[in-house]
Amino acid sequence: MATMVDTTIQQPSSATSSADKYRGAVVEDLQLPPAFTLPSTEPIARAIELAYERDFSHIPVLDKNRKPLGYIDVAQLKTKWEAGQADPDDKISKFMIKFVRKSSEPYTLITPWSTLDELEDFLKSNIFALVTDNERKFVLGVATLHDLENFVTRRGS
Repeated sequence: MATMVDTTIQQPSSATSSADKYRGAVVEDLQLPPAFTLPSTEPIARAIELAYERDFSHIPVLDKNRKPLGYIDVAQLKTKWEAGQADPDDKISKFMIKFVRKSSEPYTLITPWSTLDELEDFLKSNIFALVTDNERKFVLGVATLHDLENFVTRRGS
């Protein structure tokens, strides 16, 4: 009597492939430039100018104590300005997209020591991640899926 041998090949789980892709790397390994943020009092004309100089599409907005309040979508802001719905001297706080802070949606802490797996999971449902210190007092960097893709390409994974 012949015995059946299972010859199916197990596909690696997404956790395994993610671990292989990043090989234990952390956010600090992305070598992000220092965060570019704007104060909530910045005029929109200046904000748009600075965004285009740096080729940024989204910029975090901070209060006077450097606490993250939200972000501006530069393309959306420019469209409103060109349509006459915003004055160049208006403050960006008037047009920013505010961060939602609810107990039902806890803050996800992304620090330089967060794993790239954690960052990737966060970026699946967010445009960017603010990289902060452990106490969330300072915005150190801004990470995107593009940064993760560049990392994998540079590393040859």
